[in-house]
Amino acid sequence: MDTILTKAQEAILKQTRDTLGRLRDALATGGDKPEGHAALVESIRQLDELFLLVIAGEFNSGKSAFINALLGQKLQPEGVTPTTDQIYLLRYGEAEQRLPGENGVWIQTAPVDLLSKLTVVDTPGTNAIVREHEALTSQFIPRSDLVLFVTSADRPFTESERAFLEQIRDWGKKIVLVINKIDILSSESDVEQVISFVTSSAAALIGDVAAVFPVSARLAQAAKGGQPEKWSPSRFEPLETYIRDTLDDEGRFRLKLLNPLGVGGKLVREQLTDLNEDLATLAEDSKLLEDIRGQTMYYDEDMQRNFKARIAEIDGLLLGMEKRGNAFFDDRLRFGRIPDLLRSRQMEQDFQAEVVADTPRQIEDRVNELVDWMVQQDLRQWTAVADHLSRQRDLYRGRILGDTPREGTLAWDRQRLIDSIGRSTRQAVDSYDQAHEAAELAAAARQAVVNTGLAGVGAGIGVVIAAVAHGALFDFTGIFAGVAFAALGLVVLPARKRKAKGDFTAKLEDLRTRLVSNLEQQFEREMRRSTQRIEDTVAPFDRFVRSERDRLTSRQQVLQGLSATISDLTRQLS
Repeated sequence: MDTILTKAQEAILKQTRDTLGRLRDALATGGDKPEGHAALVESIRQLDELFLLVIAGEFNSGKSAFINALLGQKLQPEGVTPTTDQIYLLRYGEAEQRLPGENGVWIQTAPVDLLSKLTVVDTPGTNAIVREHEALTSQFIPRSDLVLFVTSADRPFTESERAFLEQIRDWGKKIVLVINKIDILSSESDVEQVISFVTSSAAALIGDVAAVFPVSARLAQAAKGGQPEKWSPSRFEPLETYIRDTLDDEGRFRLKLLNPLGVGGKLVREQLTDLNEDLATLAEDSKLLEDIRGQTMYYDEDMQRNFKARIAEIDGLLLGMEKRGNAFFDDRLRFGRIPDLLRSRQMEQDFQAEVVADTPRQIEDRVNELVDWMVQQDLRQWTAVADHLSRQRDLYRGRILGDTPREGTLAWDRQRLIDSIGRSTRQAVDSYDQAHEAAELAAAARQAVVNTGLAGVGAGIGVVIAAVAHGALFDFTGIFAGVAFAALGLVVLPARKRKAKGDFTAKLEDLRTRLVSNLEQQFEREMRRSTQRIEDTVAPFDRFVRSERDRLTSRQQVLQGLSATISDLTRQLS
């Protein structure tokens, strides 16, 4: 930037440097592809160098002849086979010479006035036999300030030229199309037809094209070599006028800034596209976690509802025994059954058959069913989580990954974490021992019985019920101890019956309350344990999704701000 700048130009240059510097730093910390970051760094560096006018095209388009005609000297070799096998920087120098530069680039100097204001870049043909030629040219395009793309009038806009122009378009370069060799066309209508074809094809392919110039480099060289009559047919003057007017001090300044801004804009767009894809993936992961949490919530609700129904069955069995006990007392505690009351052994047998019956066994069965049900539901919940994670992993691989992701990227970190969690859930499901889990729950149920205080260690629920029933019967027969037969009058007998029924009801109520309460506590502990195990398993993935979403959203906001600034600077310069 050796031009004397106005204050406005200095301000926009400073803003451009600051914006691109912030973008460079953002890309360096965001896992950008090395080649993209290098292109930006190089384009920023070249803000302080001469204007770069890149000449590109197929090797048989007359590219070297065009450069020689433009410079008015035969500096580059011409031929029907590829003659340019390296990138050449044509710069001003007091003498003609070729010197090796960096990274395989050669420096060609010549005392040409045009080269004192800009550097002309001669690139290998885009369709050269040696494929490294095309790679060199493609890597150099991001550094260009203006591209003159040369196509041949006899083979305009070939497939290789289309592919190369798409690369240039992606970098946001200003492109001038040059149709060379128009002298081989037989008529002006043929020339106009080729111009129309190239112009419409370019507009459809790359959108805005700065200009299209039909020329004959061969005639222009002849005119500058002592045959002035060939200058007008060469149609070279409009092109030279355009270059002179476009690349004056102000024009070079404008294009010089548009180059790195175009590179930066392309890289920002690529980064934002990748970020949007990553955020979309994380949104799917968040939905997966919400699904798991939702299933856990519904699982808890279903378990609570089913547990209450199963406890109600146990409660109903105890209530039925209480009703039968009260009916038994009503039947036995009356004057007509007094002789039976004195036969305690028979009374005990009747009580066992009519009141207790098979209630202990039924309650034991219900508790065992409850244990089996809880174990099956716990396994089912684990299986559902494992299936969810497996489907998400397979979906991700099929839609996004393709090849193995690079280490350190979201795709790599996410795949590694999901695979780890997937292995944990599969191992949990595969190693789930239903018999062992059921045995542990059954032991916990027995402990709940012990916790009622109505039986000792090792007692089952049936033992407790039998003990309570036996105690009730003992109290019942004990009503008559020490009471003379004659004393059983109309007042004493009804009072004794009420007491017997009340005591029996109280004992069963106490049993029911303490037994159900302890079973409920055990159930809640098991529910918390099951839920906590699942939460602990998916917690690393949950933390990963939330932290990555926050990080990427923050990065997205930074890049969107830079994109807006780049667009604003580009509008100011355009």
